[in-house]
Amino acid sequence: MTSIEPAPRAAMGTGQPVPVEIRDWGARNAHDPTAVRDEDGTYWLFSTDANADGPLPGAGAQVRRSEDLVTWEFDGWALDGVPAPARAWSGADGLWAPDVVRVATADGPRWRMYYSASSFGSRTSAIGLAEAVNPRGPWTDRGIVVATQHDRDGHNAIDAQLVIDGDRHHLLYGSFFGGLHMLEIDPGSGFALDAPAPGAPAVSLGTLIARRPRSVDTAIEGPYVIPRPGGGWALIVSYDSLASTYHVRVAVADDLYGPYRDHEGRELTDLDADPEATGLTVLASHRLEGARGLLAPGHASVLTEPGRQLLVHHTRFPDDPLQHEVQVRRLVWSQGGWPLVSIQPWAGAAENDDEATWPTDVTGLLGTWEVVDWSGPTQQVAASREIEVTADALAGLVPHGRGRFTRDTGAADGGPVDAVVFPAWDAARGRSTLSFAARGPAGTVVVGTRVG
Repeated sequence: MTSIEPAPRAAMGTGQPVPVEIRDWGARNAHDPTAVRDEDGTYWLFSTDANADGPLPGAGAQVRRSEDLVTWEFDGWALDGVPAPARAWSGADGLWAPDVVRVATADGPRWRMYYSASSFGSRTSAIGLAEAVNPRGPWTDRGIVVATQHDRDGHNAIDAQLVIDGDRHHLLYGSFFGGLHMLEIDPGSGFALDAPAPGAPAVSLGTLIARRPRSVDTAIEGPYVIPRPGGGWALIVSYDSLASTYHVRVAVADDLYGPYRDHEGRELTDLDADPEATGLTVLASHRLEGARGLLAPGHASVLTEPGRQLLVHHTRFPDDPLQHEVQVRRLVWSQGGWPLVSIQPWAGAAENDDEATWPTDVTGLLGTWEVVDWSGPTQQVAASREIEVTADALAGLVPHGRGRFTRDTGAADGGPVDAVVFPAWDAARGRSTLSFAARGPAGTVVVGTRVG
């Protein structure tokens, strides 16, 4: 009997068919992802037009959907190709790094997508705006928000995020070329405040908030800013080479426009500071026992929902560096106000978001833990190791409730600690356990999972 392939399915409102051979992509080929939740509870993931195995099968920002942030279904493209203005400016074959956010407008709630159109190695780039009533579409292109030229500008109009601060909107963007910048957006139109007309690019390119020196190829991109508990802001960025040493660092600031400083007070615009040390590493290449290793995780966004925040990022794999997929991890805030990231991938219904039930007694932390230390070189895939946490190791640790613990004593007593301990699902062992993320005695981050 001859098998018959089902016909290509139409992509979400664009008219582009979804080829049969890519319907099973799932989480694969999702690069530079951002996730949102619709009013009906469906999660929608938007990502770069990418295909690790060959030519692009379509363009217009890839879309996936999920009910649990664990299993993803490829759903086509948001737009029917690269919009004409962005394509004419940049020559792009696909769209990169779409950021999607729900905004209030005079006509009711709308979803806005800020997408990037560029090509590798070029600063001739554009960030465009599309709008929809629902994240499933249809999406309508509105034009170019900000644009750069390779021979004119020192930085690059890609990797956008719309930051909403009360009734003010701001666009954060940038990459290797010239660092990261921020400019103010008109909430009504979605375009820059100084744009000569809606649909016209910004006149000013904004304020510099982060950069790196030429000694490390100016390697910084994928910015994302979130409010910090108690006030201020945290900047999440990706450093280094996309397919090998990529990793995620953070810094904080009192003002949205900076200065952003790391845990040692170094400003992210300081070109004289050690570029290998500036910024607090919270996620990098690693391998846990019994699990597939992660290589070059990065370009993260944050999904904020009632009672939880999740880091949404792509990652590659040491055994097959060309392949990439989306992964989701819990983001937690330490007592000292630092965003930290779980070593375990998100497990959907198996997770416990009720912080009132998270550990409050130091004796509950005793046992054997598998840990990874982010203080090592990011050129390596960090191997995990097992440690035995004893009562002596916990001496001086002060509980603050809801899984938060600190220690302010000196090195003789183990050194200062600012940790969060929370329930997690051990993906390798298939069981519930505890995980932690902590700023350790050396000022770097240690993460782990209890295994015994």
